Amino acid sequence: MSAPREQFGSRLGFILAAAGSAVGIGNMVGFPVAATKNGGGAFLLIYALFVVLVCLPVMLAEMASGRRSRKDPLGTYKTIAPGETHWMIAGWLSILTPFMIGVFYTVITVWIIGYLFSIIGGNLDVLADPASFGAFINDTDIFIYMAIVAAIVFLILQGGVKQGIEKAAKVLMPALFFMLIALVIFVLTLDNAFAGVEYYLIPDFSKINASVVSAALSQAFFSLSLGMGIMITYGSYLGRENPVPGSAKLVALTDTAVAFIAGLMVLPAVFSFNPNTNTADLSDSSIGMIFTFLPKIFLALQTTIGYTGASLVAAVFFLLVFFAAITSLVSIIEVPNAALMSETGLSRKKSLGVLGVLMGGCAIVAATSFGMFDWTTSFTSYAGATKSVFDIIVDVFYDTILPFNGLLICLFVIYRWKRHNFNEELESGDPDYKGSLFEKYVNFSVGTFIPVILFLVFINTVALKYFGASLIG
Repeated sequence: MSAPREQFGSRLGFILAAAGSAVGIGNMVGFPVAATKNGGGAFLLIYALFVVLVCLPVMLAEMASGRRSRKDPLGTYKTIAPGETHWMIAGWLSILTPFMIGVFYTVITVWIIGYLFSIIGGNLDVLADPASFGAFINDTDIFIYMAIVAAIVFLILQGGVKQGIEKAAKVLMPALFFMLIALVIFVLTLDNAFAGVEYYLIPDFSKINASVVSAALSQAFFSLSLGMGIMITYGSYLGRENPVPGSAKLVALTDTAVAFIAGLMVLPAVFSFNPNTNTADLSDSSIGMIFTFLPKIFLALQTTIGYTGASLVAAVFFLLVFFAAITSLVSIIEVPNAALMSETGLSRKKSLGVLGVLMGGCAIVAATSFGMFDWTTSFTSYAGATKSVFDIIVDVFYDTILPFNGLLICLFVIYRWKRHNFNEELESGDPDYKGSLFEKYVNFSVGTFIPVILFLVFINTVALKYFGASLIG
């Protein structure tokens, strides 16, 4: 007889934990960079439309199927479609994806905590040198930071759903939000800051093209942790008395609000640092913004608030990003952890130990692929470019498989689980949902144009990433 399924202690705990999974590095830096590179306010509008019209219905599909099955993603496919091999493949893919994304996220989180410690140690001026990042990621000290990150994640996950994930979310998410607001207020007091606000909020519709639309959809989909199995797993921990539609709306609203506010922090800071900023010079990479560009901005503040003050602001920022990364990493790892416990009967502690060895080994290999070892740095090549182990993880699992997993869950919910079962689950705990316009829209969108959009994004990503040819715009 299996043990009772763990549950969140409150709806607030679920919302904060689910929002914590969604709020990550992509919100804190990736979103402002994407908005800056793709027309400012016009990008914001398209992004918001995609969150409401595409991402929210997909989130409902994931949460509802998880709550109905009371299982992890693999268990969900097995429970609703027993013995059907093709859906088992989808289930295993939904476990492998967060495992590999967890490897990628671990490496980034290690860099963040390393920079945080370095800033606290008084080395902001060193980090502001663009050459320092390359030296840092190839220093063996990163493995010490990796051990620290692993210990923090293990302690949170070891506490289980209520005492670990939920309790951490109730502390980290409000702290992240209040520190972010404080930093935004400070940045808006800087000279020329409102030039950045103007660029960020006033739309330039002439810049809208297929590439911008695709970027907005990708950012929205990835930002809300869709396709990783997180919302299926967290949905399985949600009591049937809790309304799924209302909870999903609050998660989407919280995630979007954090991304928007992060933009109000980063863009004004960029324009304050250099009033003549050419947005074409900003890196497309969130990594480039975090580790090479922003330290220069923070160091420039020493002319007004001194070196200690600039270091304090930089430390608060990196602490913010660290909180965001940890909440996401905890949620990502909980997906394969829940599956491992369910499939093997291992205790939470033993399951985490097995995952720690497997994921830690993969993370160590990925962390060495930036010049530390030639074979991991130049692992293979495709689309005319040499690819490291880290590059492959990002290209295959983060950029390619996520929208494909979203496509599969939509097809699964509507055409295998069936529409009436989907509606019944969403109506449980939320009687106002039944017969509502929102229900009609969700049913129509998940069964028609959303799978088409996700399929087009998937095939275009494959063509672009692996063959160097975009099929859309």
